Amino acid sequence: MPVDLTVDAFFAADIILTFFVAYLDKSTYLLVDDHKKIAIRYVTKLWLPMDIASTLPFQSMYRVITGKMHQGDIFGFLNLLRLWRLRRVSELFTRLEKDTRFSYFWTRYCKLICVTLFAVHSAGCFYYWLAIHHKTSKKTWIGAQIADFEHRSIWLGYTYSIYWSIVTLTTVGYGDLHAENTGEKVFNILYMLFNIGLTAYLIGNMTNLIVHSAIRTFAMRDAINEILRYASKNRLPEGLKEQMLAHMQLKFKTAELQQEEVLEDLPKAIRSSIAQHLFHKTVEKAYLFKGISDDLVTQLVSEIKAEYFPPKVDIILQNEIPTDFYIIAAGAMDVLIYKNGTEQFLTKQGPAEMAGEIGVIFNIPQPFTVRTKRLSQVIRISHHHFKQIVQQQNEDGKTIILNFVQYLRSLKQELQQEIPFLTELLGDMNIEHVESSQEPQNTETLRSDNDEGAHIEGTPTSYPLSSTLPMRVVIHGHHPNENTTDSSTMGKVIHLTDSIEDLLELAEKKFGKRGNTILMANGSQVEELNALRENDHLYIF
Repeated sequence: MPVDLTVDAFFAADIILTFFVAYLDKSTYLLVDDHKKIAIRYVTKLWLPMDIASTLPFQSMYRVITGKMHQGDIFGFLNLLRLWRLRRVSELFTRLEKDTRFSYFWTRYCKLICVTLFAVHSAGCFYYWLAIHHKTSKKTWIGAQIADFEHRSIWLGYTYSIYWSIVTLTTVGYGDLHAENTGEKVFNILYMLFNIGLTAYLIGNMTNLIVHSAIRTFAMRDAINEILRYASKNRLPEGLKEQMLAHMQLKFKTAELQQEEVLEDLPKAIRSSIAQHLFHKTVEKAYLFKGISDDLVTQLVSEIKAEYFPPKVDIILQNEIPTDFYIIAAGAMDVLIYKNGTEQFLTKQGPAEMAGEIGVIFNIPQPFTVRTKRLSQVIRISHHHFKQIVQQQNEDGKTIILNFVQYLRSLKQELQQEIPFLTELLGDMNIEHVESSQEPQNTETLRSDNDEGAHIEGTPTSYPLSSTLPMRVVIHGHHPNENTTDSSTMGKVIHLTDSIEDLLELAEKKFGKRGNTILMANGSQVEELNALRENDHLYIF
């Protein structure tokens, strides 16, 4: 009795506190803390009458009113109303499963244990209740084993009941305790049918927990096996296969650090704020972006992608088409070049240095191969996004070009020699004019600033400044079938003019002689400039 009253007191306190607990409005997803609205919601639902019914101490109330102690079954059935409170236990486990401060595995595991114990306890108690209320005690499952069990200790009956319940649940079925009458047999049938569902529920949940903890391992092994099969089928070199395997293993080891997977479901504003926190200083330290406005840095950082590479992996290949360039956030790189079938080391790069920007800005095939020396994190910037962002920042565009030219001039001689047409491009650039040029129009772009300030011949003074980058071609002052080593007839990089007449005039200025025929390298004659492509070789004679 004291235990029951104590439990009832806790239930009563819970009813009172519920009137002061805010709730989440599912229509607006706002937290409602108005006490009037909380009370109306609680009173108008089924919760309040059921909470009161499961809390009232009916047996004590009967004793106070009548002055008699009643031990009838009616009070036992009324006490079953307390099972209504189990919904709070279910809600508790639901909150704990979503709370990252607690292990999901162990929370779920405890919930499964509680469900099992409750099922075992409830079945055992009801089975014992059937035996107590049978008219002939000897013809019951427990009476056949223990004579006069009604007058024995309640704990003895509970022990036998739990023993039977567990043996039945686990389908062991020793047969020492079995049904003796029709009522017990019917209950056994229902309990065993229930156990089929309960066992499936327990096994399914435990299997899901175990598989979920190893799913990443399974995915990694499957990916590695696919790589091995692909490499074997296509007879890839051993070194290339090792690079593929190393990259795949690193991908899984650093999966929790990959920004794309972590941030893909977040709003863009939050993703941008995180990127600013992680990489803003790194971008500012890169030589190409020194001295530019903070607005441009912010826009660049919002579009970057962070990637990890294992040791001895090529992130840029010589002569590949430039689509991205990189800033090294951590790690080290080797800059290499292939000449005459051999690999030559040129220099090494560390944090805050850049790779691939020469090919992107000059729009030429990448002049070098860049390979990681150790585990490295790089920031990848798309050529397309870079051009779009810099188009609207004309002063910053000039600063970027100035930084780029100064960097090229500071390169070692052996590096400068490996960049096609670098000497001519640098010779044509007039940096002083870039610094003193007039305020540009809003439609100028990074490459337009380069054209106007750098005075690369081939761009007429009347060329309209626009967001379209003038095409670059290589012109020669002789027939394509002629082999010449004369420096005066060596190829020269120019920006394609607006007309064929302007192109002929520019060639005359470059080579000192007037030509009237323009051929491609394959001997076909050029009649429309629109048909040309980037980096085509034109022969004017």
